[in-house]
Amino acid sequence: MTFNKNLQNIKTYEAGKPIELVVREFGIEPKDIVKLASNENPYGCSPKVQNAVSNIVQNMALYPDDSMIKLKNGLSSRFEVKDENIIIGSGSDQVIEFLIHAKADSNSKILINSMTFAMYEIYAKHVGAEIIRTSTQRHDLDEFYDIYKKEKPEIIFLCTPNNPTGDAIDSKELFDFVKKIDSDTMVVVDGAYMEYAKAKDSSKEIVVKELIEQFSNVIYLGTFSKAYGLGGMRIGYGVANEKIIKELYKLRPPFNITTLSLEAASVALSDEEFVKKSITLNFEQMKRYEEFAKEQKIDIINSYTNFVTLCLNNNQSSTKISNSLLQKGMIVRDLSGYGMNAIRVTVGTDKQNSHFFKLVVQFL
Repeated sequence: MTFNKNLQNIKTYEAGKPIELVVREFGIEPKDIVKLASNENPYGCSPKVQNAVSNIVQNMALYPDDSMIKLKNGLSSRFEVKDENIIIGSGSDQVIEFLIHAKADSNSKILINSMTFAMYEIYAKHVGAEIIRTSTQRHDLDEFYDIYKKEKPEIIFLCTPNNPTGDAIDSKELFDFVKKIDSDTMVVVDGAYMEYAKAKDSSKEIVVKELIEQFSNVIYLGTFSKAYGLGGMRIGYGVANEKIIKELYKLRPPFNITTLSLEAASVALSDEEFVKKSITLNFEQMKRYEEFAKEQKIDIINSYTNFVTLCLNNNQSSTKISNSLLQKGMIVRDLSGYGMNAIRVTVGTDKQNSHFFKLVVQFL
């Protein structure tokens, strides 16, 4: 049996190991496993979400509201845009898939950072597009522009804050960069961790309304999987001018978001107090990681997210430490697959972080 030839060069995306798999592989009780690999909110989601979802489970026989009007109204109010500027996806990565299929083909070039979210490349390869990477670990917009002028890519991805490193682009620099890009080149601003970035440093905040009003070729991506604590609901969104959204809707399957997910996201959006509390606790705990890295002589990238990237010394192996921690029920992300001798660790609760520090010290 033969398959699409574009699949030959695609590596399957490896998500963080689920707790259930660690239970089966190592025989560790679920209560003794700490998952700090997938940047989920360790404080869960708003209690209001839990109550709302439990109240609608009796309607599971009915298809969800395909207009998604309640959630769109909430997002349009939040960003001061129109409902027509919004598309909802099963995770923001589904919106990434839509826009690549809408804009690119086998003759296209797509420009991404040297180290960034893996799904940009995977979806690009679906259509046979050529991936062009920068040489720098963090987003260097001067290099992006030099490559843009030479290669003329159809799509440029800017992930800010960046996954898996955690660094962020100043909003002024980003706007200045987009001003120099031709209107037929789509610029994707992936703000999956923006709630954290703007809380830490207002200069990193991307004002969505200004972005899409100034630039007809830009789409902003957001998600409910991080600060809102709804990773299990798989819901994200894109915000852009109406022309872009109309084209993306041609690729959207009907009822792509479940009734539960729509309700959960709508309620989560209205409970800003929960989000603010989660973010405050996140950066309080992040200070502990910064102190720990200093004590252990480990480099740490300044993070504007809910995770930290710990860069190990030459005599330490990120794969060995990740596997050692895994066998003790601590799940972190080994970044050796990105060409880094580093581990990415979700900033957990006080108790989870203390356990992580204890295990790492034992390993070192």
